[in-house]
Amino acid sequence: MDDSGDSGRPQPGAGGTGPGPDKPKRPAEPGGGLLMGRPFGVPVYVAPSWFVVAALITWVFGGQLDRVLPELGGARYLVALFFAIAFYASVLVHELAHTVAALRYKLPVRRIQLQFFGGVSEIEKETETPGREFVLAFVGPLLSLVLGGVFYGGMQLVEPGTVPGVLLAGLMISNLIVAAFNLLPGLPLDGGRMLRAVVWKITGRPMSGTVAAAWVGRALAVVVLVGLPLLTHTGTLGGGSQDIGGVETVMDALLAAILAGIIWTGAGNSLRMARLREHLPDLRARTLTRRAVPVESATPLSEALRRANEAGARALVVVDGQGNPKGLVRETAIVGVPEHRRPWVAVSGLAQDLTDGMRIPAELAGEALLDRLKATPATEYLVVEETGEIYGVLSTADVERAFVKAMARPGS
Repeated sequence: MDDSGDSGRPQPGAGGTGPGPDKPKRPAEPGGGLLMGRPFGVPVYVAPSWFVVAALITWVFGGQLDRVLPELGGARYLVALFFAIAFYASVLVHELAHTVAALRYKLPVRRIQLQFFGGVSEIEKETETPGREFVLAFVGPLLSLVLGGVFYGGMQLVEPGTVPGVLLAGLMISNLIVAAFNLLPGLPLDGGRMLRAVVWKITGRPMSGTVAAAWVGRALAVVVLVGLPLLTHTGTLGGGSQDIGGVETVMDALLAAILAGIIWTGAGNSLRMARLREHLPDLRARTLTRRAVPVESATPLSEALRRANEAGARALVVVDGQGNPKGLVRETAIVGVPEHRRPWVAVSGLAQDLTDGMRIPAELAGEALLDRLKATPATEYLVVEETGEIYGVLSTADVERAFVKAMARPGS
């Protein structure tokens, strides 16, 4: 139901196509529970929390079946389990709608995960226009509404009061609830992304849309926390008033607290990720790069550090006899060598061999820079000019510090 970009959510490429032979390999995709398949090349996981909510749905729906179809006996729980699975299959269709739209706009989707309160399509990048953002958010609730209509049509073909009739009615109602809930205009819900798109279109600033939708989402969290138990207690969402000290009242309050917590946390995360992206252009390989000195592989570490100190450099690049870079001396390796042993240790023993993915153009910046670093994880990278000349060494520690510094700025 919720679609979150992952600069970490951040993830496989669109259409499931892997990298070509001349491209750096992506890191192994993270798991997220039990892998169920790869529709459109996107892995679908079932989180462990799904089994908890499936058991809860089976128990609750089984109790309702006992009142409607008492002749089922113990078999009602098998029917209820089938309902739980069919309901989450509907949620998967909802998420696949987001995924197909994202792939249509060439936005990579990391994975789909079915979890405690529905599903999440983890889309790696932001859409480029507010119109695409609106469509990407709206297709999920739209598919849920369509499914609700399909199940309603199915109800007309079966006898009411039968197992198929009850199942179809339950699936129709649940899909309508999913659509209505996701259309609420607050992040991290789909309606929040639609509101974000509208404000983005009006103001011309995606950040303004995110701020507005996130704060509406937080307001919704408070409304759910306070309003849901009141509605159920007064009978508006139930079958009449209940004893306020009863088990059902406690369960309603617990459900409201969990829902409110998920919405509040999701809104906050959406706001943090938007602020992070706003600062991405500040991350430039050229400005973050450490000056480096070239040294041949047989050079003692003490001599290499002396040359670096004289040149005001903070990194060492191992080169061959023609001056071509072959490796980077890792900062952590240098720290691990006691000072009295440094005259006897050659830099070649502390160097990491260079790969194509560890060569970074000096002009790389923002999200492109992060994508490049993520594609080839390392502690240091060689930064080169367009001519191939060595510019310096980029440390991931420096990138992380720049991230933290940017996010700590006043007003961010």
